[in-house]
Amino acid sequence: MLIGYARPSVEDPECQQQLMLLKSFGCTKIYVEMHASPKNRLQLENLLEQVEVGSRLVVAKLYTFADSTRQLVELLNILETKKTTFFSIHENIDTNNEKEYPFIKILSCLSDFQSDAISEKTKAGLSLAKEKGIVSGRPRKADENVKKAIELYESKQFTLAEIKEKTGISRSTLYRYLEN
Repeated sequence: MLIGYARPSVEDPECQQQLMLLKSFGCTKIYVEMHASPKNRLQLENLLEQVEVGSRLVVAKLYTFADSTRQLVELLNILETKKTTFFSIHENIDTNNEKEYPFIKILSCLSDFQSDAISEKTKAGLSLAKEKGIVSGRPRKADENVKKAIELYESKQFTLAEIKEKTGISRSTLYRYLEN
């Protein structure tokens, strides 16, 4: 059974182009989302619940089906467990013809690569900032306020609320400084 899936996009807000393409491809059942949002995709959930073994899911573009590489990997794995093949018309990606190297495996590797690349760039940026003397994270409280808060606390004449009011140092921040 050929099953189609369509979701509104900027270039096709009513899904008309996608519907024409899916019908011309021979889809007998087409699930159409009512909105473009990546959240609350009820038709996709229905499709994944109702898809039968041996079916073939067809989309106009990969972006119609998934919003990220990671989500695409997850959705294709779900289809694979349900023994359903996938075809994206625009990209000409067909999981039914995977004789040499499975598309899902390639995609999974690309997803891992993408995550690793982002992680490495983040680490490199933090390292470079550290070399330049740029401190990351939340700014520290002024030392004079902290010292005053500690003195007030140790005098045992003020409540934590009063100390916070006078110095701007919260209870958790004060306790953190007292531990050190």
